[in-house]
Amino acid sequence: QVQLVESGGGLVQPGGSLRLSCASSGIIFSSYIMGWYRQAPGKLRELVAIITSSGTTNYADSVKGRFTITRDNARNTVDLQMNSLEPEDTAVYYCNANLIFRNHWGQGTQVTVSS
Repeated sequence: QVQLVESGGGLVQPGGSLRLSCASSGIIFSSYIMGWYRQAPGKLRELVAIITSSGTTNYADSVKGRFTITRDNARNTVDLQMNSLEPEDTAVYYCNANLIFRNHWGQGTQVTVSS
């Protein structure tokens, strides 16, 4: 059974930082493209960042220079370091694991940026 479990969300003031973590089980983690997506109220789910099995990264323009995605293939985890957070970053953040036709999601973790 595939499980992706996110942690690290919460309430933070504008300009602050949070680190999200996703722990996976039930997949050959090192083979998967791992990603973070987010969905704000009333909006579609959007890509935040992805990292390939070899460590190549790609970011949404809105988070470039502020967010960093990393993975640890030994621990089967993928993290998202979020700095200089803005109210527009408020959303539920989801961990994703993708390998061709296999696509798995976590349950999501809420990030709220507000003063």
